Amino acid sequence: MERQRLSRAAATIIGGLSQGLTRKNAAEFSFFLAVPTMAAASAYKLLKDYNHITAENIDILIIGNIVAFVVALIAIKTFITFLQKHGFKVFGWYRIVVGLVLIVLLLMGVDLKVV
Repeated sequence: MERQRLSRAAATIIGGLSQGLTRKNAAEFSFFLAVPTMAAASAYKLLKDYNHITAENIDILIIGNIVAFVVALIAIKTFITFLQKHGFKVFGWYRIVVGLVLIVLLLMGVDLKVV
């Protein structure tokens, strides 16, 4: 039996909303909760692959992290602004449409293995 999957972000946002948070505060809570998880995952990857980091490519690593940080801030700001204006309905409809497409593909016999 296939289990249901729910993203960490959705779980924390739904949990926040069920506790009376506003959409904005629930989304911010979700992003803040992700920080320790992403920091731990990044630290693990750095420790695992530290032997591939050299003096020649450390500047690329630093620039990449700075760019990723700035892009993440812009994405978070954009997402929270979108939520304040439109709410979560778009995401609900998105999941319904994707679910229907997957059902149609399965009925057509398409192999949907996820690697």
